[in-house]
Amino acid sequence: MSNLDHAKTKSTREQKRARFSNASGAASTRKKILLGLAVVAVGIGGYVVVGRSNSQPTEAKPVVATAGPSSVTIPVAELDSGQAKFYEYKTADKKTVRFFVMKSSDGVYRAALDTCDVCYRAKKGYFQQGDDMICRKCGRHFPSTKINEVEGGCNPVGLPRALAEGKVVIAASDLEAGKTYF
Repeated sequence: MSNLDHAKTKSTREQKRARFSNASGAASTRKKILLGLAVVAVGIGGYVVVGRSNSQPTEAKPVVATAGPSSVTIPVAELDSGQAKFYEYKTADKKTVRFFVMKSSDGVYRAALDTCDVCYRAKKGYFQQGDDMICRKCGRHFPSTKINEVEGGCNPVGLPRALAEGKVVIAASDLEAGKTYF
């Protein structure tokens, strides 16, 4: 093999090495980009999961309260878990009034409109976390034992209620009066 042939072969080898080196560099860069995208995707997924777990829980759609001639009754057996149960009542003029009933931590059955005097325009209502009802608009906490006890401000608008024959009884007239909040 002559020096010229040897130089050509060496030059050809160097060109191939350079091409291979560039190709593997490009592949390495692609791998780095894909790895970066995977890390970002995992980060976003984690943010969504953590964000959801820290956000306000959503309740299932409230059940429609069954009205008698002059009242709404809720069996106390539905409330013994201590979890607030959300209901909807249709007024005579077809307006929906949302309210909740619960057995508070002190064993008292309590009822309130799912709104307050301050935040009612937002129509967001409350959700329960432990023993507290929390306003979805302003985030203030209200102990279950204070519902129907403390009035005004962002406290849930209490509903007069009675216990009769194993049921919480709420006068339809009180729910009708509450329609101004909705």
